[in-house]
Amino acid sequence: MPGLDYFKNSESTDATVVEVTADVPVESNGSNGSSEPAAPEAPRAGVYYNARLDPKNFLEGELSWDAATRLRQLLARPGIVVAPGICDGISARCAIEAGFDCMYQSGAATTASRLGQPDLAIATLNDFVQSAQMVCSLSPSTPVIADADTGFGGTAMVARTVYQYIRAGVAGMHIEDQVQTKRCGHLMGKQVVSREEFITRIRAAVIARDSFPGNSNFVIIGRTDSAQVLGMEEAVTRLKLAADAGADVCFIEGVKTAELLTSTVKALEPKPVLVNVISGGLTPSFTCKEAEELGAKIIIFSLVSCVAAVHGIRAAMHSLKKTGTDFSSAQGMDPKAFFEVMGLSEVTELDARAGGSSFEVV
Repeated sequence: MPGLDYFKNSESTDATVVEVTADVPVESNGSNGSSEPAAPEAPRAGVYYNARLDPKNFLEGELSWDAATRLRQLLARPGIVVAPGICDGISARCAIEAGFDCMYQSGAATTASRLGQPDLAIATLNDFVQSAQMVCSLSPSTPVIADADTGFGGTAMVARTVYQYIRAGVAGMHIEDQVQTKRCGHLMGKQVVSREEFITRIRAAVIARDSFPGNSNFVIIGRTDSAQVLGMEEAVTRLKLAADAGADVCFIEGVKTAELLTSTVKALEPKPVLVNVISGGLTPSFTCKEAEELGAKIIIFSLVSCVAAVHGIRAAMHSLKKTGTDFSSAQGMDPKAFFEVMGLSEVTELDARAGGSSFEVV
């Protein structure tokens, strides 16, 4: 399978560590008047390395129209990446309208919006992919980071998940170390697999990404839920191993204090760290500025849209039940104004430019 050459059995007794075999580009002899980029600094021995994906390659130039490449550019450059959690087309449209440069497809939110079920390993890969296809089509250049739970199975399913996500237009995904019957990271009673099984998942994701036709820049995020089960020291160790195996970003779920977030960032340098903020969850309600000052590179607000939706829809339903009208909950938004948020102008302008007359009056 293409991409397997990046991995080779290490002489180390730790089977979770992989050896570097990826080719590192060298400077051209200049015979044609041009040169290849100089080889970035060589990585440590026993660590996955792909020179093409070195962050240094994404520091300069205009932001790409390719979502995965754009996400790598945002990660390589100054500033924190803020990704609000979206749960459906409406929430994605609202995030785009608000001007966010990145979005997060929350597994919990997807399960709730598509199935009306709690985040208890009920949603399938197909549920996640179908949602991603729709969301990514709304603004193809806006990076979407998608939850991939445990990868939905063994190594073959992890690889299939990566392929399906890339084809759907997803820019990056996180994969975790919970058991297959997983739950929301902010619920109690979590169980995790062994270090070895977790790293196998990361390896499978990296191999799949590197074997995808066309040199995908898809971002792989290693997530551990072990902090609440085995302690922070084990969580950091697992993410170091995940980084060595090729994870581009590290994500400890449920960091309970600012001090722990700071120490985690320090321990995992230079890998970027993602922090997940859920109001009332295990992690403090860091603001974007606070998280950036503490060293986080990505902050996601997983349930911002679906919790707001519950409050808003509940209030509207109770008001309708009580008053017999939706006049107050509509807050003056007529159908056309609603459809404008959903891209009405884009559709009518396209039709006009194509020579159509179906939507001259709407």
